Amino acid sequence: MIMSYQKRSKDQLAARVAQDIPEGAVVNLGIGQPTLVANHIPKTREVLLHSENGLLGMGPAPAAGEEDYDLINAGKQPVTLLPGGSYFHHTDSFAMMRGGHLDICVLGAFQVSATGDLANWHTGEKDAIPAVGGAMDLAVGAKQTWVMMDLLTKQGESKIVPACTYPLTGIACVKRVYTDVCTLDCTPQGLKLVDLVDGLTHAELEKMIGLPIAQ
Repeated sequence: MIMSYQKRSKDQLAARVAQDIPEGAVVNLGIGQPTLVANHIPKTREVLLHSENGLLGMGPAPAAGEEDYDLINAGKQPVTLLPGGSYFHHTDSFAMMRGGHLDICVLGAFQVSATGDLANWHTGEKDAIPAVGGAMDLAVGAKQTWVMMDLLTKQGESKIVPACTYPLTGIACVKRVYTDVCTLDCTPQGLKLVDLVDGLTHAELEKMIGLPIAQ
């Protein structure tokens, strides 16, 4: 019987990711949940947020009523630009991604394998709309690729799997997975536990995922 536990909200998960971003890092935030991380970077910590549509020095979301739709992130959401921030051409943005100039990228995912393979652009279903965007460039170009996602699908199946069954974005590129119930490292030897929410045990987490997790 699984004990009672409280999942992290989307904002709590974003704050958990932001907690691990070091001073001075250049970080790309992917479309979807990862964009929330921008709202939780400590004001005392200098982090340069990159958006693939041509921004560096992106700040948190603007206050209601202060949105400028000429200033958006890759997901077309209004953002702010911090002092010293800059705009540049899409080509230059992808040169930064492919050239190894990003310290971290934070992406969503459909599946992540225990050894860090990533599937996040297509489910392979006939009626699904593929959306690769810059995901492949980010996954292999950033020095570290982190994934931020719910652990389970709406059907209750683990998104962390022995091997991805969806089309791959990158091979062995994911170093850390942040979910609504736990944080895990992906290593060549498999999964390693970083933390989990109160009320959930290590054994219960292994049962949810269906894979061994080193401590």
